[in-house]
Amino acid sequence: MTLVQMQSRPASADPAHTPVAEVMDAAGPQVCDDMSVEVALSVMAAARTGRLVVCDLDGRCTGLVTHAELTALRDSSSYTDRVRLRDILGDHQSFTSPVTTMAEAEHAMRICRLGALPVVDEQDSALGVLALSC
Repeated sequence: MTLVQMQSRPASADPAHTPVAEVMDAAGPQVCDDMSVEVALSVMAAARTGRLVVCDLDGRCTGLVTHAELTALRDSSSYTDRVRLRDILGDHQSFTSPVTTMAEAEHAMRICRLGALPVVDEQDSALGVLALSC
């Protein structure tokens, strides 16, 4: 058994001013933007996740896709097996910095109606994902 030391947060600490880096989830699976929708759905199933961080050939984060979006697309009449993730990113090309405050990130996510937002460094490499809980 490993002992974990917990630190209590000062009563004066304001969660709204907490940097995103302190509360983000791990980035999880990262896939290339030339991946097909079917393969992306298979990766999600294997990883038991509902979202994938999408990167270009240089490893820069280009967006995020969800299982619900990919399933809806696959089930639509306009779907073909030639559709690649880069073709469907659309509004999901939003990112945040690890030093952005939670208040700023939550505000932006609500305005853009995003349930999750990739957190990237100065080179646009994915560090994690910030997801709204409600």
